[in-house]
Amino acid sequence: MTTTGRPAGPTEDTTTVVLTAALDLLLAEGAAALTAQRLHQATGVSRSTIYRHWPTPTAVLGALIEVAPSPPLEPTGDVSRDLHAEVDALCNRLRDKPVAAFLQALTAVAASDPDARELREQYVGDLLAPFRAVLRDAGLPSVAADDAVAAIVSPLLVDALLLGRPTARTRAHRMVDVQIAMVAR
Repeated sequence: MTTTGRPAGPTEDTTTVVLTAALDLLLAEGAAALTAQRLHQATGVSRSTIYRHWPTPTAVLGALIEVAPSPPLEPTGDVSRDLHAEVDALCNRLRDKPVAAFLQALTAVAASDPDARELREQYVGDLLAPFRAVLRDAGLPSVAADDAVAAIVSPLLVDALLLGRPTARTRAHRMVDVQIAMVAR
């Protein structure tokens, strides 16, 4: 039995075309370009289709995040080695424009959209989760792990997002060593 009406979601081709254009627009013009009109102009996909499936810039950002997950690193069981590997992975992700652009866009959109605030928190949480997992697996209490992660990661986010400069990878590695020494006490 077939049903009439609109399909439940966009076709895979439509999704690919729209989200590819959305990423290009985001990188070139920022979150303000993630409108149905601009996506229509860039893709030729009807505005009604875009509105139906991605009604807000937040929905577009959420869809982009869903299709671009970062593969997890394989833990070695050595806390120091694993944290250093996570620092390198995060620095690489922040260096590559989409991650920093996503965070900047989520921050800009979150100023007026509560859903974007939740999405930003989720996205940042996903960036921090591997660090927390390494420390949790090492048996560090939650509060101490959160403090250590903040000490390691916060300067990287400030560099990439607020100061617009390359992340200080060497400083982050030193901070890993400081945090490990503090935990060992």
